[in-house]
Amino acid sequence: MTAELPINDIAPDVWRPNRSRSQAIQLFVKIICGSFAAISIFTTIGIIGTLIFEAISFFGDLPAELSKDGESVSYVQGFIHFLTAGRWTPLFASKQFGIFVLISATLMITFISILVALPLGLLAAICLSEYASPKVRRILKPVLEILAGVPTVVYGYFALLTVTPFLQLFLPPEEGFNALSACIVLGIMITPMIASLSEDAIYSVPQSLRDGSYALGATKRETVWSVVLPAALSGIVSSLILATSRAIGETMIVTLAAGANPTLGFNPFVPVMTMTAYIVQVTKGDAPHGTIAYETLYAVGMMLFLITLALNVFSFWFVRRFRQKYD
Repeated sequence: MTAELPINDIAPDVWRPNRSRSQAIQLFVKIICGSFAAISIFTTIGIIGTLIFEAISFFGDLPAELSKDGESVSYVQGFIHFLTAGRWTPLFASKQFGIFVLISATLMITFISILVALPLGLLAAICLSEYASPKVRRILKPVLEILAGVPTVVYGYFALLTVTPFLQLFLPPEEGFNALSACIVLGIMITPMIASLSEDAIYSVPQSLRDGSYALGATKRETVWSVVLPAALSGIVSSLILATSRAIGETMIVTLAAGANPTLGFNPFVPVMTMTAYIVQVTKGDAPHGTIAYETLYAVGMMLFLITLALNVFSFWFVRRFRQKYD
């Protein structure tokens, strides 16, 4: 019969499992995940740095391009001209650098496309969340989201070959391309984004709020519009801003359907040129590398980045300000 050692006499290492291998694996996983996170951060920094560096080069060369007959132009005057001038012809012999022409076309197309997508997407979200049965919801929501998977070039040719000829029946004979065709198809393209995200926000509203509204005698419609939608407001606005950012940065639809005429104004029945359409035109090789016409590519890209950044900052602030939490 062997004598048992007292517990106090047993070496403490016997009770401690060897975790050196698991700790090494955890350290390896942390390094891998941190590396991928760092790649995304450094990529963003590199993109922003490239835009800033090239945009500074453009604004440095702009005063010399605007100087005529020995009249000097300051950097401030060049920047003001860039923001407010009414013509954009950097690829022509008589160069003008008024980016407001491109901004106005971009904002007009974005605004009209949101007017198309917001009622369609919001009503679809309300139908799926509040009126459709679970079985119908499981069928309709994936079908609706299929539109989000269609390549944008397909939407562009649909606008060019189907919507534009239809609109030309109601336009003057001399009008070919028009911005309205791009607006309608772009609105259809971003509808699934608004519908899906808004439906998720509406569906997450607690059922107790609906039951309380019904207990007070409210109808289904009154409950949806007076209780459910205000409770899901932050998610709906987030989906709207995300769709707006998507519309501002859309390229193929506006390039194929809206035309390539830098026209100042907010007339959707004439061809226009957006910021993304101009970027496509420059990258096709119309401007030699190193010229100021080529540098406008980065100036336009910087303005596009700033507009999108402002929308994202506003969305972040709005969600934090109006988000409602329920237990």
